[in-house]
Amino acid sequence: MKPVVALVGRPNVGKSTLFNRITKSRDAIVADFAGLTRDRHYGDARLGSREFIVIDTGGFEPEKPSGVVAEMAKQTKQAVAEADAVVFVVDLRNGVSGQDHDIARYLRQCNKRVFLAVNKAEGMSESPLLAEFHELGMGEPHPISSAHGQGIRSLLDAVLESFDFGDEDEELSEEDVANRPIRLAVAGRPNVGKSTLINTWLGEERLVAFDMPGTTRDAISVPFERLGQKFELIDTAGLRRKGKVFEAIEKFSVVKTLQAIADANVVLLLVDAMQGVSEQDAHIAGYVLDSGRAVVIAINKWDAVDAYQREMVERSISQRLAFLKFAPILHISALKRQGLGPLWKAVADAHASATRKMPTPVLTRLLLEAVEHQAPKRAGHFRPKLRYAHQGGMNPPVVVVHGNSLEHVTDSYKRYLEGRIREHFKLVGTPLRVEMKSSHNPFVDKE
Repeated sequence: MKPVVALVGRPNVGKSTLFNRITKSRDAIVADFAGLTRDRHYGDARLGSREFIVIDTGGFEPEKPSGVVAEMAKQTKQAVAEADAVVFVVDLRNGVSGQDHDIARYLRQCNKRVFLAVNKAEGMSESPLLAEFHELGMGEPHPISSAHGQGIRSLLDAVLESFDFGDEDEELSEEDVANRPIRLAVAGRPNVGKSTLINTWLGEERLVAFDMPGTTRDAISVPFERLGQKFELIDTAGLRRKGKVFEAIEKFSVVKTLQAIADANVVLLLVDAMQGVSEQDAHIAGYVLDSGRAVVIAINKWDAVDAYQREMVERSISQRLAFLKFAPILHISALKRQGLGPLWKAVADAHASATRKMPTPVLTRLLLEAVEHQAPKRAGHFRPKLRYAHQGGMNPPVVVVHGNSLEHVTDSYKRYLEGRIREHFKLVGTPLRVEMKSSHNPFVDKE
């Protein structure tokens, strides 16, 4: 499971700039203005082969009792509770403030691993000003510059040093991998029927199911066996729009849901037939696709809608989830146990497709037949030359194509190749990635 790192500090010390630098994105709004960030902001990050999740938080003022500042403090406290490690960001130019001491006191009570990042220290890594930050009692200060990217690498090395990033699948034999349970995450908006569906499968009230959004507050894992096949069912908290995530009592965790999706083999995306496909469903589907997970779409409460509503739901799926054309769509009723048999078959087929072995000779033959049927477009004086293909990974399946001038292969031609491969190997419910690798010309550097 990916470790979670929270960035915490008082307003305007550069947390969002650091977040953007670590995630190599511009997702967090940055301006020289205190209190700009208010909600928790999640992002995926990578350092070498090590992947982790970063949470950007608003300016933390633990002692403020009311108003929007108190809501921001709740968001930050939730981020600290979710995190495996906390980066406490302070400002070298402004020195240690009373607020920094308040935050340090709070972090000590939380019993989390805390790393002190002294920001805005460009060109001042040896400055005597760093000495005063020792009084916070947070260990050795790490001088960094979020704006200029200085000291970030050594800070992250220190943060990630204690986490185990070993890939379990590499250490196991093929037989052990085959015998491992299929991790099935049930994802969707709040109150769509995720817990009810898992309870129906299990035949007992294993999870609290209630007609109120946000009942499930964590990703719950339940072992299950069906017809000799072992499963690990993961009930996730409903993901809702950011603006809705502010109630203090609502402890469901966005980061746990994102982790559950990333760690699953297959994701069952549950859609409410009575409400149709919302923008939020499309966001969850997009995250599932980015994670490369196999996906099955199940429309729940199908028995409760009339013919017109059914038509509208199917139309909204074809419009809003057009990028999941490879995913099978099933109609179910978790409460009345309708359509659950075909659902299991779809999940098993999706997992089999995601872990299918594609021999190199077969892939190469398919590639050459595809080129013979339709050659890639010429780019200037060159036409891309596709020579051979092999499998580069599973779950999701990755096909690596080798040849010359492959940087000129268009996205539409990649989709054409993907279609041919899908058709031959009968891949359903899983994304398929086609990567191009051009050969290096050994004579290009010689005079």
